[in-house]
Amino acid sequence: MNLLIKRMSFHDSDFRGRIAGATALLAVFALSACGPAQIPSEINDPNEVANRRVHEFNKSLDQALGGGPGDASEGGVETLEDEAPAKEASPLLIAVSNFGTNLDTPRKVVNSLLQLRPGDAAHNTMRFGINSTIGILGLMDIAGAGGLPEIDTDFGETLHVWGVGEGSYQELPVVGPSTQRDTVGSVVDFAINPLWYVFPWPENLVANGFTWAAEATDRIRYGDTVESILYESEDSYAQSRLIYLQNRRFELRRGDVAEEDYIDPYEELFGD
Repeated sequence: MNLLIKRMSFHDSDFRGRIAGATALLAVFALSACGPAQIPSEINDPNEVANRRVHEFNKSLDQALGGGPGDASEGGVETLEDEAPAKEASPLLIAVSNFGTNLDTPRKVVNSLLQLRPGDAAHNTMRFGINSTIGILGLMDIAGAGGLPEIDTDFGETLHVWGVGEGSYQELPVVGPSTQRDTVGSVVDFAINPLWYVFPWPENLVANGFTWAAEATDRIRYGDTVESILYESEDSYAQSRLIYLQNRRFELRRGDVAEEDYIDPYEELFGD
């Protein structure tokens, strides 16, 4: 009798797990069926005063960590001789960036599946397999060199595909420019990253640390561009806000194929 009860309990819990999985899958289909959110053209920044304070803090932090405008020559005029040579990323920096980016690929695959973009998920999965093997655990971007570039995505884009609006502009401490939707997306990305569940503690923290380091290397690799925005613009806050929003909205549009790339799970049932 006890054995029968245990078996019934096991099957009951298994059945509940399947029901929960099916419900979650249906929820994804329902959210995706709503269609992508409208991409605005205006700037929505009701908290500009507070955002500017955070922006100044971020600039101060950047300078404390070694960023800032280059040294000017005497009289405040730079000559050709005074100009510093263009910064080039070292092989070590590139390897760290490649390694971290490769480790971050499973998170992007998860988001592509949540967006009902199986083609993107397969594309990045193939990249991950190639770079993790031939590319020596991702230290080299063999897939990219072979014509298989990364398809970048995140949960902020997933929310966009599900119909969630952009919200107001935000500048976050340390992180920098964002929107309400992308801020929520960053928190969810942190929580759903498969690295937390594939590796045990504390290896999962180290693995995630490499993905964060890959993002941090962008400040060094694109230092000239960042410094021109932060320290050479008349209004660095307005300039960084404009560049971020334009770039982010361009990414979400995916050129002119964003709507065509969208999969409607109910098209065959209700389409003409």
